Amino acid sequence: MEQFIVSARKYRPATFDSVVGQQHITTTLKNAIRTGQIAQAYLFCGPRGVGKTTCARILAKTVNCENLTPDIEACGTCNACMSFQKNASFNVHELDAASNNSVEDIRYLVDQVRYPPQHGRYKVYIIDEVHMLSNAAFNAFLKTLEEPPPYAIFILATTEKHKIIPTILSRCQVYDFNRIQVSDMVRHLQRIAEKEGVQAEEAALHLIAQKADGGLRDALSMFDLLVTFSTDRKLTYAGALEHLHILDYDYYFRVVDMLFNRQTTEALLVLDEILRKGFDAQLFVVGLEEHLRNLLMSREQATLSLLEVPETAKLRFQEQAQRLSPSWIMTALNLAHKFELEFRSVKNARVHTELLLLKLAHLQDAIELAKRPVVVEEKKNELNEADPARRPAVPRKVRTTPKLDEIQKEKKMADEPAGSGKEVPAATPASPLTVEEPAVSLQEAWQQLAQEHKDDAQLHYLLSKPYEVRQNTICLSVESRALLHLTEEYKPLWRKRLLELTGQSYDIEAKIEIKDSASDDAATLYSTKDKLRYLAKEYPHLKKIWEHLQLTPKSPI
Repeated sequence: MEQFIVSARKYRPATFDSVVGQQHITTTLKNAIRTGQIAQAYLFCGPRGVGKTTCARILAKTVNCENLTPDIEACGTCNACMSFQKNASFNVHELDAASNNSVEDIRYLVDQVRYPPQHGRYKVYIIDEVHMLSNAAFNAFLKTLEEPPPYAIFILATTEKHKIIPTILSRCQVYDFNRIQVSDMVRHLQRIAEKEGVQAEEAALHLIAQKADGGLRDALSMFDLLVTFSTDRKLTYAGALEHLHILDYDYYFRVVDMLFNRQTTEALLVLDEILRKGFDAQLFVVGLEEHLRNLLMSREQATLSLLEVPETAKLRFQEQAQRLSPSWIMTALNLAHKFELEFRSVKNARVHTELLLLKLAHLQDAIELAKRPVVVEEKKNELNEADPARRPAVPRKVRTTPKLDEIQKEKKMADEPAGSGKEVPAATPASPLTVEEPAVSLQEAWQQLAQEHKDDAQLHYLLSKPYEVRQNTICLSVESRALLHLTEEYKPLWRKRLLELTGQSYDIEAKIEIKDSASDDAATLYSTKDKLRYLAKEYPHLKKIWEHLQLTPKSPI
């Protein structure tokens, strides 16, 4: 029986042109060989299984080839190429840094660099997983890497570029390998299937490519697994779903339709079926998030190419996307992403997933509810128009009056407290004036001002006093200079507030009213100077004491 060789080794690229999905790397390396600008050190970075070590080996073989083709490819027939293909070349040395990461290993490598090649032009040293080297090993390698012999080429490969110290990075030409696209991977798998005589469905190859997540080596391993499972060497979509543990697209199409149509029970039953088949709840949410993203991309023809699915699946995505509203898709995608991030902290994954489905099932109701206030207002206006008794009165914001003095007189009589006995002088005739209709009367506005300052005893007392209105001027009588100064301080604020409440501008004036001691109110407020003057009047010696002690440069008495 012929010995079986896995596809990852059997179909490993041997030339630059056979490398899959890394044309930007292979083109640069071929141009460097063509022009003779071969660097002393290369650093190949990228995910696993994308061709880093493969490109390093192809470069090592090509630089020593004795008969390069016009396309700058190794001939494969010269002595250097034959010895390389038999793993017998003394010019190519591979070192696994994962198991040889000490200073002694690097010193042994440095000692080997001193010997020139017996055949060929270059000695190539390939160090795989170079990020596993210790800091001491990196430091021991620095001098040789910076100034190697002219015949030495170092090729470092790593999946974790961020672990390489900066002094190593600065001495290398850095090449970043990309994840292999699904379309490139599918075409490569189709070629291998034809060579192996395997009948493979395109949908099955798409599943393999998506599951591989950009790594061709993983895709080839899964391809071998599925071919081994099928006795008739047929690779089917159903078999790929079963053995790769992948949820079918059909589940997500069904669940999204149910959620949009508010079929909560049916969606929960589908979730139960998925969980009973052994799929993880988080895997379902991640797949649902990817499905909603594909729906959003399939709404426009320009973004349809961003879908990494078979052509038949693209048609289904387009049909479903047209049935759903963009707002529903966007909100559902946002919710799914939020729930996927919260999976780390939840303890009951099933309840967490069911809650997501319940929210998505009522999502359309929430979207319609956001529009409902406009509809309700329109109906309310129609009802009011039909029923004159319920029709709201339209306030007139502006009116014209030729008799402003009469209005002010009426306001003054309404604002004057009963029993005050104060007479209001007749107002001079005023010319016609356009004024704004007040929202409230002056009396109500003044009471509201007093209520707003109820926490301040002085202000509340001042606003609770009787007042008079003369030509849009509110006149207040105060008992002390302290209240007079307080009125002047708050007058701008009160004028602005009265304008907001009444819609009319008022001025405020305050004057001190002298009262007899017999009629003084117990609630009268006095300033410090008023109190000192009263004491000096009652006790004449107080002024002399004040001046004798020189309490202030200028006596307030």
